[in-house]
Amino acid sequence: MTYARIPVIDLGPWHADPVGTADRQHLADHVDRALRTTGFLLVTGHGIAPGLPRQLRDAAREFFHLPAAVKDAYAQRAGLRGWTGRDRVVTGRSEGTETPPDLLEVWSCAADPATPTRWPAEVPALRPLIAEYTDRMRGLADTVLEVMATALHRPVDFFTRHTTDPNWDFTVNWYPAAEETGPAAPGQFRIGPHTDFGLVTLLDRQAGRGGLQVHDDEHGWRDAPYEPGAITLNIGDLMARWSGDRWRSGRHRVLPPPADAPQEELTSLVYFHACAPDTSIASLPAPVGRTPYPAVRAGDYLQEKMRAIYAAGGE
Repeated sequence: MTYARIPVIDLGPWHADPVGTADRQHLADHVDRALRTTGFLLVTGHGIAPGLPRQLRDAAREFFHLPAAVKDAYAQRAGLRGWTGRDRVVTGRSEGTETPPDLLEVWSCAADPATPTRWPAEVPALRPLIAEYTDRMRGLADTVLEVMATALHRPVDFFTRHTTDPNWDFTVNWYPAAEETGPAAPGQFRIGPHTDFGLVTLLDRQAGRGGLQVHDDEHGWRDAPYEPGAITLNIGDLMARWSGDRWRSGRHRVLPPPADAPQEELTSLVYFHACAPDTSIASLPAPVGRTPYPAVRAGDYLQEKMRAIYAAGGE
């Protein structure tokens, strides 16, 4: 398996230079070229101290290693976010691909006050760490959206004017080791093939044998490169529609637990950034856009996609 070519984008010049400088436009043009070919970026110069994701992973792993009966008290249900156990999520369904249930457990929370989270008393550090992390990710996502607006020669707040009250979603994905899950069934993954649903996704991942793969039309599935300290960014369906398919929604999956590394477990921190639910997403016209999609309401689109991925009996 060869590695996919994912460009590295250093946000340092964006933070250092005033609005409208040539260095900012050069960076934005680089982002535009990358998103037109892959839909993925590796982002450095983001200002996120490495200690924060490390502490969050430690707290999350403490929760995931609790007995199932304890975790079930925090299970995600209608109108309540929290823990989702194994055999409850089939991510491939969002693109119409049927696979066995994904081999992961998830802790999730969201910006929507109508779906509160019941936080685990057994791991009190989890809530404040997630609050700090999602706040930092929200700021980083808005910075990236400013770069993307500049790449399209739009006002710098072209996207962020719709994210002052963003519909963000955050998950901690825990991928248990093969010695715990047993052999993967045919066609079973830690996360099945899919594209994300919102504007941009920011992923803090760990290197592993059973790790992230990305897909392109020329080469098919290839391993995603890993760079310590970099955030993996991919655009989602709403941004692809908004750009009129100028930028592609990056298709990806996470490989099953490797049989030759039976103790490998991985934890990914995944921040999904979307606009306010009532935002109408209409494709930018040519020559920027290539495909004139019908306008959709962002919140309706996201809800439809989320309903598709839960296995029978899930929420």
